[in-house]
Amino acid sequence: MNNRTILFVDACVREQSRTRRLASYVLEQLEGQVTELRLEHEPMAPLDGALLERRNKAAQEGRFSDELFRYAHLFADADEIVIAAPYWDLSFPALLKTFLEQVCVVGVTFRYDETGMPEGLCKARRLIYVTTVGGVGLPEEFGYGYVSGLARQYFGIPETRCIKAEGLDIIGADVPELLKQAEKEAENL
Repeated sequence: MNNRTILFVDACVREQSRTRRLASYVLEQLEGQVTELRLEHEPMAPLDGALLERRNKAAQEGRFSDELFRYAHLFADADEIVIAAPYWDLSFPALLKTFLEQVCVVGVTFRYDETGMPEGLCKARRLIYVTTVGGVGLPEEFGYGYVSGLARQYFGIPETRCIKAEGLDIIGADVPELLKQAEKEAENL
């Protein structure tokens, strides 16, 4: 029995999501127990002043078992992380940003060393970012680059990979073939 845990963070909202379809294929290539968070069904709220104050107070008091830190613990404890996020309006869905706000917790997913530099506390050795794009020329810094930067610089996850299918909304595009090409890339994970 494989005890590896895979956290699947699903930021797709369309029922027939091409990104989710590609992410499902990626998950089939991996071994381990999958915990799925379909973000549109999670009781998350963006951090506002009141929520941030509650979270900071709980952290200062060392109450990291508080429900406020549920997502941070799931993220920190996973052996591998797969994030499915379509490329929308020059970025990823706001649901993913809200989730990342919940995950960025000093004392759970990272800490600062004596020089002020972040040190990752996450167990994962790899994060796989899965996305689909209607056009071509995806600027990585607007989606994958942001998540990869957090993973490496703050969470201590040494390897990040991006599996993507581009050009899906171009007139005449062979969508099944473009998805199949991305799936072939996933087979090398």
